[in-house]
Amino acid sequence: MGQKVHPFGFRVGITEAHKSRWYAPKALYGELLVEDFKIRRFLDKELNRRGPFAAVSDIHIERTREELKIIVKTARPGLVIGPKGSNIDALTSELQRMTGRNVSLNCVEVTNPDADAQLVGESIAEQLAKRASFRRVMKMKAEAAINAGAKGVKIQMSGRLGGHEMSRTEDIRMGAVPLQTLQAEVDYGFAESLTTYGIIGVKVWIYKGMYHEVEEGEITSKAAGARPRARGRR
Repeated sequence: MGQKVHPFGFRVGITEAHKSRWYAPKALYGELLVEDFKIRRFLDKELNRRGPFAAVSDIHIERTREELKIIVKTARPGLVIGPKGSNIDALTSELQRMTGRNVSLNCVEVTNPDADAQLVGESIAEQLAKRASFRRVMKMKAEAAINAGAKGVKIQMSGRLGGHEMSRTEDIRMGAVPLQTLQAEVDYGFAESLTTYGIIGVKVWIYKGMYHEVEEGEITSKAAGARPRARGRR
C-alpha cells in the first residue's frame, strides 16, 4: 500500500488557509458544502472545459449572512471578465439563479502560470489529448517551471501512455520536492487527459521554497482573503 497524502490537505490549518471560508449551523452545513462543490464544478465547466478557456487554477469561496463571494484565480482574467464585463455578469447572474443568493464574483490574476501546478497539469493534459509525445511534454513543462523560479518540480503520468496496451506510470523530477516538510510551500495539481485510448492522469508537484522565504503576495493574493502563515521556529 502506498503511504500518500494530499500536499494541500496535509498543510491546511498549519501553513495553508482553507479554500472555502465560512461557518454554518450543523443543519445547514451539508447543503452549503454541496453548493460549494456545484459552484466549483459549474465554473470549471464554463471557464476551463469550453471557450473562452480562461486557465482557472483555483476557486475560493467566502460566505457572509448576506453575500456569497467567489474569488477566481486565473491566468487570463480578460477572458473571464469579457468585453465590458459581459462574461462575468452572465456568470454572476447564473450563479445567483443557481444558489438563490447575492453573488459577488472577483478575478485574481495568476502572474506566473508556468509555476502554478494546476495550470501546468491542465496544459500537459491538453497536449496529450492532441497526441503529443508525453516524455517531451513532461520534460518541457518541468524545465519551464524551474525557469519560472520553482526550486523543484515532479510530474507524474499514469495510464496507457503512448497508446500502449498495458497502462503504466512515468515521472520526471527536477530539483528538490520535500513533501514531508510542512514549512515547504508545495503546490499540487491534478488533471485528466481524455485521449482516444483512455484517460491519462497527470499529477504535478511544484516546490516554491519555504513559507518564511517567499515574498508577501507571491504566495497568494490579499484579495483571496487569506494568507498562509509560516509557523515560528521553536
